[in-house]
Order: sequence, then structure tokens, then C-alpha cells
Amino acid sequence: MQAADFGFADVLTMTFPTARAMEQRRDEAYEAMVRLIDRAKATGRLREDFDPSDLVLIHMANAGVVNATGDAAPDAWRRVVALMIQSLEAPARGPLPDPPEHDALYQAMLRAGPEGPTAPAPGKKG
Repeated sequence: MQAADFGFADVLTMTFPTARAMEQRRDEAYEAMVRLIDRAKATGRLREDFDPSDLVLIHMANAGVVNATGDAAPDAWRRVVALMIQSLEAPARGPLPDPPEHDALYQAMLRAGPEGPTAPAPGKKG
């Protein structure tokens, strides 16, 4: 979906704190994703140290590939995603660095959003 619709890629990698309905849907999707991650770990297919923030990072990385390759290599993202998926399989080959803190990742998502990097994280006062 990221390759077919740049707007969709933006929604995955940005946040819009003033669009409450969109943020509510994002929160619902996040909770569903956490349940899916937990189930995948329980089956032994997903490495134990995978963190929900990793999916945000993967979307950001893939958006960069999609934007950089464009029409010149429109399917390059497929290889990158396959490499990423295979690296997430259990058993893990080694430990990962710590995931970014929630607030730091939220600030990164704000950078490209319409509010800019100064908007407070949900539930926090500016």
C-alpha cells in the first residue's frame, strides 16, 4: 500500500494530533497490532525482542525506499520488505539495540506532519 499510495505512506509515518478521529483510529490499529505481535511471538515465529515501535521504523524505512526508487525501480521495496521480514523471524541471530523511546518516536513522526515537531505527545501538555 505504501508503494501504491504516497498519502497512505504519510499516514503511517506521521502523526496528526489535531485530527482526533484519525488519531483514535491510529490508536485502535496500534492496539490490534500489539495483539498480533503478541500472538506471533506466542507461536515462536517472531523474535521475542521485536517491539511495536519497530513496525513504525519499518514503515519509515520502506517509505524512504519507495520515495527514492519511484518509477525507476518501482518494485525495489519488495526486496527490502522481504529482507526485513526474514530478519524478524525467530530464532533471533543476535540481540537488537534498544527501541526508541515512545516520546522520541512520536516526535520523529511529528516532524513531517502538519503541526511540525513542537506539538505535544497525546495526553501531554505543550
